[in-house]
Amino acid sequence: MQFAVVDIETTGGYASGNGITEISIQIHDGTSVTERFDTLINPEHAIPAYIESLTGISDEMVASAPKFEEVAERIYDLLHDKIFVAHNVNFDFSFVRHQLEVAGYNLQCKKLCTVRMSRKVFPGFPSYSLGKLCNSLGITLNDRHRAGGDAEATAILLGMLLEADQEGHIKQALNKGSKEQALPPNLPKAAVDALPPNPGVYYFKDQKGNVIYIGKAKNLKKRVCSHFTGNNLGPQRQDFLKNIHHVDFEVCGTELMAFILEAVEIKRLWPENNRAMKRFEQKYSLFSFIDQNGYMRLGIDKFKKQGQSLYNFNSLAEGHSLLRMLIKEHLLCERLCFIQKNRIGCVGHEDGKCSGACVGKESAAAYNVRVKYAIQELHQMLPSFAVIDQGRTEDEQSCLWVEKGQFYGMGYISQYTDVKDMSEVKSALKPLPSNDYILHLILSYADAHPAKKLSIEF
Repeated sequence: MQFAVVDIETTGGYASGNGITEISIQIHDGTSVTERFDTLINPEHAIPAYIESLTGISDEMVASAPKFEEVAERIYDLLHDKIFVAHNVNFDFSFVRHQLEVAGYNLQCKKLCTVRMSRKVFPGFPSYSLGKLCNSLGITLNDRHRAGGDAEATAILLGMLLEADQEGHIKQALNKGSKEQALPPNLPKAAVDALPPNPGVYYFKDQKGNVIYIGKAKNLKKRVCSHFTGNNLGPQRQDFLKNIHHVDFEVCGTELMAFILEAVEIKRLWPENNRAMKRFEQKYSLFSFIDQNGYMRLGIDKFKKQGQSLYNFNSLAEGHSLLRMLIKEHLLCERLCFIQKNRIGCVGHEDGKCSGACVGKESAAAYNVRVKYAIQELHQMLPSFAVIDQGRTEDEQSCLWVEKGQFYGMGYISQYTDVKDMSEVKSALKPLPSNDYILHLILSYADAHPAKKLSIEF
C-alpha cells in the first residue's frame, strides 16, 4: 500500500480563488518515506502580507518558481495511484485537485486524514493541530508552516498511526464503502453513525457547543451526509465545514413537523449560517385602534413584532382585498379604513354605502358596533383545525394545531387518545410561535391531505 503524504502552502483559505505557493509530496510505503518531491510554485497571485508573515514565502521567492501547470504532470504521476494523506486532508486535496483540473488532469484517489485518524488512534489529547499533536507525540517539527517541514512531520505521524492502529481504524477508513474521509476533520464519525433515517431537525455545533447551522430532513442521516459531498470550493463552505465539531438532532413524526421545527429553532437560536430563513419576515398586518374621536379604525400596515395584529399578509394587495371585503359586507367607511385618504367624505357615503362616520354624521358608538361585527366575522372566517398524522413510533400520532388562523403548536399523542376530546389533545401540545411561513406550510399540507384534517369548533 503506497501513501502520498502531501502538504501545501497557499495564498488563502479556499481553492477556487487562491493559488498554491509551495507543495511537498512524500511517498510512504507504510514503513518509511521512499521518494520526495518539493517545489515552490508561482501562484500567479500576490501573496498577502499575513500569509508571508506566517510562511516566510514572499512574492520575490516564487517569482522564478514554476507555475502549477508546469509541474502538474509530475504531481499527478506521484498522486493518482496512491492514498492521498494530509493533516486535514480535504483542505489540501481540494487545492491540489482544483489546480490539476485546471491543468487538464482528473485526480481520483482515496484520501486519509491524519487529524481524524489521530483522534481515533491517539484519543484524549487537548489539541489535534499539527504543531500541538507533534509536541504531544514527541515528533520533531522543523520549518513549521513550510510544506516540506509539515509534510515530513505528517509522514512520521502516519508511520506512528500505522504502527499503533491495533483496532484497524485506518483500514476501515480506507474501505471502499466508507465515507469517513469526506467528513469534516473535527466531526466524529460516531456522531454521523448515530443519525437515524427518520424525518427531523439537525444542529451543527462548533468546538464550544454553539449551534452554527440548523437544517431539516426527510432522512436525517442522508441529509447530513449530503453537506459533505460536492465540489464547492468557496470560502463560506470551507469555513463552515472546518467549524463543525458535533451534530445533534431531534426526530420528528413527519417531514412537515421538521419544516416547522426548523423555522422555529432558527428564529430562537439565530445560527450564523442560516441566512435564507433569517430573511423571511411577515410583511403586512391588519390592525385596529380607536382614534381621538372614539371611532374604531381598521387598516393595513407593515408587520410589527410587538403589535397586536388581527391577521397577517405576505402582500399589500392580499391585505387590501380582505379589508375591502369587510368594508363591503359591514358597510364600513373607506376613509376610516385608510382606503381613501384625500377626501373629507368617502365615495361610499355619496353612494349610500357609508352612514357618514367620515363626516361626523354617524356616532362612534353606532359605527363601532359594525366594526366589532366585522372583526368577529374575520375570526370566524379564520380556520381552526388539527392535523393528525404519524408519530415517531407506532404507539403515537402527531398533531398540529391551528386556531383562528394562527398556528398554536404541535406535539404527540397516544394512538389511543380520543381525538374528539379536543381539550385533551390541545393540552398535550407544545405551544410554538406562529408566522405566515409556518401557517402556509400547514394549510398547504391540510389541503393536500384532507383525510388528516380535523375541524375544531369553539
